[in-house]
This record gives sequence, structure tokens and C-alpha cells, in this order.
Amino acid sequence: MALAAAARCPARLPARAGRCSTAAGAAAPAPRRRVAAAAAAAHSASYKELEGIACDLSAFPNCSFFRVEAIVRPWRLPYVINALGDAGIRGMTATPVRGVGMQGGNKERYGGTEFSLTDLVEKSKVEIVVVREQVDLVVRTVATSAHTGEIGDGKIFVHPVADVVRIRTAEVGGVAERMAGGLEDILNSTGTLDGGAGN
Repeated sequence: MALAAAARCPARLPARAGRCSTAAGAAAPAPRRRVAAAAAAAHSASYKELEGIACDLSAFPNCSFFRVEAIVRPWRLPYVINALGDAGIRGMTATPVRGVGMQGGNKERYGGTEFSLTDLVEKSKVEIVVVREQVDLVVRTVATSAHTGEIGDGKIFVHPVADVVRIRTAEVGGVAERMAGGLEDILNSTGTLDGGAGN
């Protein structure tokens, strides 16, 4: 099984790791220049931009599964979970976390308090393991449901996953990742996500 997992998702990272970009194909700016990062921090994405996010998974061509890890504001977590459920994503893990991040020298506000570079802020982490074809849907859903347009909205990371094993049944791979009543079942029964006829 270890050899099969290694064949699906190589352990060695290529020189260019996968990045998310907008539909226009513009990759996120490299964090080499603080001026560019500060200008990017001042920009708040529109919902149209968030709905156009496309992740570049080409660095992992043989990887079938990916873990989408999102760090979001705690009060946005119910919106994220509901939006994922509405999109047919059933399996996820949510944990409370504390972290620090600062964009462009601006302080984050939470609960009426400003936090600086060394103050840990309460956040929530959501982790979702999905097949390659569902990565963009999950990233877009999380981004649009967690978005407020202010500093501290969070970050989304996409990690390759070598394999999935369901402990109860010892199923491996796609069968183990699949959730009953999830997106695959919805698409198979209706042909579309919204319940209408397929195109």
C-alpha cells in the first residue's frame, strides 16, 4: 500500500509548488518585496474574484487527494460549515486555534481589541480532504463564506494527500474518501449541484 500511495503522490516537491490564482491566471505575488505585499494587503477581493479562484495543482500531477486547510475568524466558522454543506461537502474537521499574522503593518481587530505582531488571536481551522476535482469548489466556497474584506479574514492552504484510509472498513483511496450523501451522490442523483437536470 505504501508503494501505491507513493506512486499517486510523490513525496519530493518539485521546484515550483502549487499555488492558487484567480481565473485570470494571475498567481499570488511572491513575498519578496514588502511594498508589493503592503499594496496587496490594502486590496480587498470582490466576491467575483473569490468565485474565480483556481488552484494550480500541476506540481502534483499524480496526487488524487488534497487537504484544504483554512484558518478563518471563529464567528465565520458556522457560515463556512453551512456553505460547504450546501455545496455537498460532508466530511471536515474544525478545531479552535490561536495564531498571529500581520499584513502591511496593520493591526487586526477581534472582539473590540486590537492585536499586534506578537499577540495570538483566536481563529478556527477547518480541514477538508477532497479529490482533485473538488479542490477549487472547496477553496471558493471557503473563501466566499469566510470573507469580510478586512484584515484577519484568514488563509487557505492546499496540501497533497498521499492516500485515504477508512479505519472501520479498511477501505483505501477514493472509496474511503467518499462520504455518503456528499457531492458525488448529489451529482449522480440529479446531474447538477442545484438539483436541476444535467446539461
